[in-house]
Amino acid sequence: MAFLQTTEELTLLIQAILKDIPKVLKGNKTAAQRIRTKTVKIAKVSKVWRKESLDQEKKKAKPKKKEKKKRRV
Repeated sequence: MAFLQTTEELTLLIQAILKDIPKVLKGNKTAAQRIRTKTVKIAKVSKVWRKESLDQEKKKAKPKKKEKKKRRV
């Protein structure tokens, strides 16, 4: 997965959970089950997202090569 796709997937999962929270507070047991299954998915996607975010950092932080100065003799 690409970093942006993973970020989007994580966002959608969190939004889905937020929609179910009021239902759980009213006593809806199936909404609670949906939240539990989505939190498992969030954990898996979060691990992927972490790896991809580290890769993004590495791409941006490539060390610059130092030019060797010529000595005058």
